[in-house]
Amino acid sequence: MSKRLSSKYKIDRRLGVNLWGRPKSPINNREYGPGQHGQRRKKPSDFGIQLMAKQKLKGYYGNIGEKQFRKYFAEATRRKGDTGENLVGLLEQRLDAVVYRAKFVPTVFAARQFVNHGHVEVNGKRVNIPSYIVKEGDVVTVRTKSKEIPMVLEAVASAEREIPDYIDADHNKLSATFVRVPKLEDIPYPVQMEPNLVIEFYSR
Repeated sequence: MSKRLSSKYKIDRRLGVNLWGRPKSPINNREYGPGQHGQRRKKPSDFGIQLMAKQKLKGYYGNIGEKQFRKYFAEATRRKGDTGENLVGLLEQRLDAVVYRAKFVPTVFAARQFVNHGHVEVNGKRVNIPSYIVKEGDVVTVRTKSKEIPMVLEAVASAEREIPDYIDADHNKLSATFVRVPKLEDIPYPVQMEPNLVIEFYSR
């Protein structure tokens, strides 16, 4: 597993967007990159635009490693239909993404750690792999021992995000059913995602 040394706020500033739509993001006050030369933004090339689209998508899902992200691209290409739609659908099928969408935790990064630490079950079986692909109809549940964790209680009570309609969540039972694989237009990204540019990047 690759080390993710850059904080989520640095990712926000590097990309110049409030990637997760969070009120505390520094990009709300400083719309330039981190570091000494952060304010020198040049007009990006076509390659730069495609790279930025890829970095946004990778970053949004907890800064996924390049090797793993390429595997998602390969699988999206293999599947029938629009490759860009397939790619975002696959990313939303990740177990940590489902945990985040169901509002069991406050952030994507917390979702990865939450799954890693064994707090989640899929169809009654403990799963601790954040990249586990959830299928339509699968039921994701917070384990009984983990239901009183303060972070979970705070996330459930928070009004910061809404649960999309492709996730059927029951916060009383702390369980969520993955109803269907979403299309791009269904996914509540706080910023514009351009998976078509990501496909162009890898198809160069």
